[in-house]
Amino acid sequence: MRHFGHIPSAVRTGLFHQEPADFTADSPARTLAVALGATLYSPATRPRLADAVRKQAGRGVASMVLCLEDSISDADVEEGEANLVRHFADLAAGTGTGTDADTAPDLPLLFIRVREPRQITDLVDRLGASVGLLSGFVLPKFTEARGQAFLEALTEAERTTGRRLFAMPVLESPELLHLETRAETLAGIASITDKYRDRVLALRLGVTDFCSAYGLRRSPDMTAYDIKIVASVIADVVNVLGRSDGTGFTVTGPVWEYFRPGERMFKPQLRRSPFLEGSAEDLRTALIEHDLDGLLREIELDRANGLLGKTCIHPTHVVPVHALSVVSHEEWSDAQDILRPERDGGGVLRSAYTNKMNEVKPHRAWAERTLLRAEVFGVAKEDVGFVDLLTAGLAG
Repeated sequence: MRHFGHIPSAVRTGLFHQEPADFTADSPARTLAVALGATLYSPATRPRLADAVRKQAGRGVASMVLCLEDSISDADVEEGEANLVRHFADLAAGTGTGTDADTAPDLPLLFIRVREPRQITDLVDRLGASVGLLSGFVLPKFTEARGQAFLEALTEAERTTGRRLFAMPVLESPELLHLETRAETLAGIASITDKYRDRVLALRLGVTDFCSAYGLRRSPDMTAYDIKIVASVIADVVNVLGRSDGTGFTVTGPVWEYFRPGERMFKPQLRRSPFLEGSAEDLRTALIEHDLDGLLREIELDRANGLLGKTCIHPTHVVPVHALSVVSHEEWSDAQDILRPERDGGGVLRSAYTNKMNEVKPHRAWAERTLLRAEVFGVAKEDVGFVDLLTAGLAG
C-alpha cells in the first residue's frame, strides 16, 4: 500500500517531487509508526464490516481500529467479537459483497481495540488463518499496572500465531490527567513500554477521556490545545515519552470530534489566501461548513507539538490529515541540506529558500524525522500546497 495510492498515477506525478513509497504490514516498525497517518476507528459490531474496510482502503485509509471498547455497549461485546471473526474470514477470502478480490485495494493495517487482556489470546485463537490480516491491538486506559497483563497477553499471542503483533497503548487514564499522580504514572508507562519496546508501535492520546474527567467538551472552534488542562497533559506525555534521543515513541494526535454545524462563536480560523485560485474557494467554504477548519489547525498544532498521525472517527477527516502530512518542498530542502555528510561537524547555513537559518546539530533530529515522513507521505512539488493535495485526495 502507499499513501495517495488511490488517486491516478498521472495526478500523483503532477503533485509530488518525491512520491510516497510503498509499505506493507511487514515493513519496519519505524516506518509503520509514521505510515499510520489518519487511523480510522470503526465499531466492531458494524454489520458489513469487511465491505466497510475495503471501501475505506479504496479511499486512501492506511490504518483502521476495529473497536470492542468505548464505541460499543457492554451488552454487545460478545456479538462484536463474533462479528470480527466472521468479517476477518470474509476479508481473508476476498468475498465481500460486490468486491472483486483480484482488483480490490490493499487492506489497511488492521488493529483491534480490546477491553481486557484475555480477549487478545482468545481472539487470535478464534481468528484462525485470518489472523494474518491483523497488525496488532489497541490497549485502553494504559498504565504500568494495567499494561503488564495486556503486553504479556500480546507476547503469548505472538508465540501462538508465529507472527509479529504490535501494541498501541491509549494514554487516557485519570491517573495520567491528575497532577498529583501524573509524574509517577508517566514514569511507570515509560518503564513498561521500554521493556516491550519492540512491540509498541505508537502511543495514542485519549483526549475525550481527559475532558470527561472534568466534565469538559471542546467545541469545533477550539482545538485540544485551547483546553489548557488537556494541553498540559499532551506536553508532559511528549516530554517523557516522545523524545528524539532513542528513548521515545511515536505519539499520535487526539481524535477530532465531529459536531453538527451550529452557530460559530469565532471567525473562521482557515486563512483565505491559499484558496483563492480556481475552485479552491468553494472547497474552503465546504470545509468551514463542516467545521473542518478547526481540524486543520489542530493537525498543524499536533505536529508543532511533536505528535504524528491522528485518531479519526469519521472518514472525512482522513484526507485532511494525510494532505497535511505531506512534506513541503521547502521542508525537504532544509532537511536535505542539514543532513549532508559534509555537514556532520555542525555549523549554521542559510536555507536554500533564503528565509531562515538551518543550524545543523540542533536541527538534525527534526531533519531525520522529516525525511522519514517524506519517505512515507512524499514530498510536494515546489508550487504544490496542501489545498492541491486535499482536492486531489478528495477527488481520488
